[in-house]
Amino acid sequence: MADNVPRSIQEALLWATERLAAAGCETPRLDAEILLCECAGVERAFLLAHGTECVPAEAWPRFQEWVARREKREPVAYITGHREFYGMDFAVTPAVLVPRPETEHLVDEVLALAQTRYRAAQTILIADVGTGSGAIAIALAAHLPHAQVCALDSSREALEVAWRNAHRHGVLDRMCLVQSDLLERLPWAVDILVANLPYVADEEWPTLAPEIRFHEPAQALRGGANGLDLIRRLLRQAPARLRPGGAVVLEIGAGHAAEAERLARAAFPGGHVRVGQDYAGLDRVVVVQTP
Repeated sequence: MADNVPRSIQEALLWATERLAAAGCETPRLDAEILLCECAGVERAFLLAHGTECVPAEAWPRFQEWVARREKREPVAYITGHREFYGMDFAVTPAVLVPRPETEHLVDEVLALAQTRYRAAQTILIADVGTGSGAIAIALAAHLPHAQVCALDSSREALEVAWRNAHRHGVLDRMCLVQSDLLERLPWAVDILVANLPYVADEEWPTLAPEIRFHEPAQALRGGANGLDLIRRLLRQAPARLRPGGAVVLEIGAGHAAEAERLARAAFPGGHVRVGQDYAGLDRVVVVQTP
């Protein structure tokens, strides 16, 4: 069938899936379904229930264009312009990382700390370092109505995306967004520092998927020779920027647990340091609690 002729939903999905599989995409059928849903303005359940129906004529040209972009390994979230994180929908652009499910564990850890260490109506001051799209900061602000959250990033373009997301989710009045190299311009000491900083080691970089290497912002991913350059710097700065009894929650990469834990103990010799696992059981988070 000619590419410019609308086809049934089933045929369109088969056509797209075959092309994306040939391009090396890991989840070609899922990608095809997401893209078609966005183009047609329907839910995935609709595709299953109405597979023999024609793709809407107005959706077909965009679907063709988006499949072609995905064939070049552009992330689906950049094509559609948004991604779900912690049950919330966030705008994303190539200026920010695509939020990942494993990072939701950072939010879980901070919410648990807030519940156990602070009274329900107590104001909690939180800083999200390297905020990107603002997903972590905004999820925390949405679930902690008494929190004040400062979102920091060295990229002005990223902060513009975060501002849009904060406005959309109605938490902008409890957030400040600051362009800063780590904690240099953090305006006040905080109770909790949370950060998903770059942690990809130089030798690991060439092995990453094309979606990451060629499309996501390298400055938000690459962490130096062993992947811990920025985490090391942050831990050096952190003690002076925490209020008494404060905590630090950091996402780490595979194989970083032992060294990250050592760095945390060196920065906080009187603190309690532990490593937490993500939903797949992988070491993912370092949590520091000061006395």
